[in-house]
Amino acid sequence: ATCGHGCKYGECMGPNKCKCFPGFTGKTCNQDLNECGLKPRPCEHRCMNTHGSYKCYCLNGYMLMPDGTCASSRTCAMVNCQYGCEEVKGQVQCLCPSGGLQLGPNGRTCIDIDECSTGRAVCSYNRRCVNTFGSFYCKCQRGYELKYTSGRYSCVDVNECVTNTHRCSLHAECLNTEGSFQCRCKQGYRGSGFDCA
Repeated sequence: ATCGHGCKYGECMGPNKCKCFPGFTGKTCNQDLNECGLKPRPCEHRCMNTHGSYKCYCLNGYMLMPDGTCASSRTCAMVNCQYGCEEVKGQVQCLCPSGGLQLGPNGRTCIDIDECSTGRAVCSYNRRCVNTFGSFYCKCQRGYELKYTSGRYSCVDVNECVTNTHRCSLHAECLNTEGSFQCRCKQGYRGSGFDCA
């Protein structure tokens, strides 16, 4: 079986037929499935979609149970957690629905961890890290775009001279470079390449 466009988060099952891993969808399994929008809903109270998965959390005054349901808890109601809580050995602890969030100084609300600035995120050399609330993703560096070539997704140089996204003067020629471009004034003209006289 060959899948011409590849199966990013799945496996090729037949000619251009992908079987997606749980949590992913689309013809090439390259899209995150929003489990929170499924019927029946996977969480009793609140749901937070994550890349390839989801997290359940409860309204204040309720406690998240192992099966994803929310049970009323007098002690949780007293603590006033942002995303519900759990009781461990009689101690009430507030929860954060994602590993990219941490409990704030008040012990009740969750604050974002910037994985890009703390170095917790690892992106390949030609990708840059973009922080999101509770997570992050890796995006192609400026001047590159995501393309499916020779059996995998990779960041490929954008030829600004061909796509006409350069800002060269009408009296200059555009020269493509890795991840960027240069402008050179034509013969008989002088200047920066962006302005030629």
